[in-house]
Amino acid sequence: MLELVKAGGWPMIPLLLLAVVALAIVVERFWTLRRKEVLPPNLGEEVRSWAARGQLDPAHIESLRRNSPLGALLAAALDTRNRPRDQVRERIEDTGRHLVHRMEKFLNSLGTIAAAGPLLGLLGTVVGMIQMFLGILDHGVGDVNQLAGGIGKALVCTATGMIVAIPALMFHRYFRGRVTGYVIEMEQQATALLDSLEAKAVVAARARTAQDNATATAVQG
Repeated sequence: MLELVKAGGWPMIPLLLLAVVALAIVVERFWTLRRKEVLPPNLGEEVRSWAARGQLDPAHIESLRRNSPLGALLAAALDTRNRPRDQVRERIEDTGRHLVHRMEKFLNSLGTIAAAGPLLGLLGTVVGMIQMFLGILDHGVGDVNQLAGGIGKALVCTATGMIVAIPALMFHRYFRGRVTGYVIEMEQQATALLDSLEAKAVVAARARTAQDNATATAVQG
């Protein structure tokens, strides 16, 4: 393995560094994007239960905001629960954009590694081929087997670039898909919370209307 790295020459150094960075990003994203960290189980039902019981004091909402990305989205909805629905949805969408940016952290870097890996590998191969042909120009063709070995060594960089880029691309697409799935589920939970808050508001309005009517009837009587 060390001989292959030496054969690739100096372009192998940035390729190996890219491989280390890509591995670190993949491990970090796997840890950060765990489902229970982004969408804690039963959190949506718990928040709707808070709303039904009227337990929406600032301490509850702030605790919810720090809980998880889903909690932050639901807290944004609760912050504007007394405003019209379109304004609440606008706040949810704005908060959602910030959360998506946070969940996609380092994914642009991973995509860059996937794109740059083959190019660096090709650069290393081209540099190796140039050095080999300059050697032929100075000393002649010499042994054909040696020439074939030189070409093989030059191609080591291309192979390494592919080895770095292919997993990086696969994980980049995978994490993007995971974030998209999380966003859809978070939107569903936020919509369910809005429906719950609206239903509670309708019930409260009907109760007030009934009370007002009863009061008016008693006064008239």
